[in-house]
Parts: sequence; C-alpha cells; structure tokens
Amino acid sequence: MSGTAGGESRPALPEDPCQVREVLGIVGDKWSLLIVRNLSQGPRRFTELKRAVDGISQRMLTVTLRGLERDGILTRTVRNVMPPHVSYELTPMGRALRGATAPLLEWSITHLTDIGAARAVYDARPDTPPA
Repeated sequence: MSGTAGGESRPALPEDPCQVREVLGIVGDKWSLLIVRNLSQGPRRFTELKRAVDGISQRMLTVTLRGLERDGILTRTVRNVMPPHVSYELTPMGRALRGATAPLLEWSITHLTDIGAARAVYDARPDTPPA
C-alpha cells in the first residue's frame, strides 16, 4: 500500500503499467460488461447469452467467453449429456467486477437518450467531420 496526500491508503500500482492497461482492456470491452451483467442473474447457456446480448455475433461471444474464463471472471461447466450442456457462471471475482461496473452500466442506460440527442446536435453542425 502507498499513502496519499490525504493520508488514505491505496494499493501500489504494479511496476508494469501494461498489465493495468491489459486488465482495463478486458473489463472495458463492451461485450464483456454486457455478458457479466447477464451472468449476474445466474448461470446461462451459450444460446441464452446470445439472445440476451443484442448485436453480438456467435464468434465474438465465443471469443469473449473464452477470454473471461481465462481471466477467472467466469467458469464454464460442461455436463456430459446428449447434446452436451454447457453453462457459464460468474466466479467471485466476476461478481466483484459486476458490482464495480454496475454503476457505469446503469449510468449508460439512464443517459442513452441524452447521448443520442447530443450526437444528433453534433452531427448536424456544418463544421463536423464525418463519424
């Protein structure tokens, strides 16, 4: 722990800032956060997640789930039945991530209309470069 000017303690940053960027890249990915949000309601099968996460392709869902499993955010459980039953569930670290990102996701939902309106005003300006 390292101190701050106000006497508060905070964790020391790792020596390699690339590690922090790598983790932020994982948790800051839009698909990851939406998957974590859906899994906060309990275990889900692949097809349930595919239906719940609007706009995600099957390939992107597969890639994102593998990455989240590799990073310890979720677990993948395979039951040997025909056809195999695969489900995904948040780990304790994944539940902590959900708690940390819930305010950001709720802020996003609350401000969707405001952001859409701001984009329309910006895009209507004559000096605006194309998006």
